[in-house]
Amino acid sequence: MDLSLITTLAQAGDPAQYGLDGMKAIALGVGAGLGTIGPGVGVGYIFGKVIESVTRQPEMRDEITSIQWLGFALTEAIVFYAFIFGLIAFFL
Repeated sequence: MDLSLITTLAQAGDPAQYGLDGMKAIALGVGAGLGTIGPGVGVGYIFGKVIESVTRQPEMRDEITSIQWLGFALTEAIVFYAFIFGLIAFFL
C-alpha cells in the first residue's frame, strides 16, 4: 500500500471543517424538530375543536369541515417554513 497516498488523503481535509459541518447538521435536525412541535399541537387543537363544533351543531358540518382544512393547511405550512429556513441556514 502506498503510504504517500494515505498521507495526502489524511492531510486533505480540515478537521475543524468536519466539526462545523456536524454542528450544522445537528442544528438543522434540532431546528426542524422544534419547528414541528408547534404545528403538531396546532393541528391537534384544530381537529379537537372541529369534533367539538360538529357535536354541538351537526347541521354546520360541511362549513366547519371546509374551515378545518383551511386551518390545517395554514398550520402545516409552518412546518415547511421551518424546514426551508433550516436548509438555508445549513447551506450558508
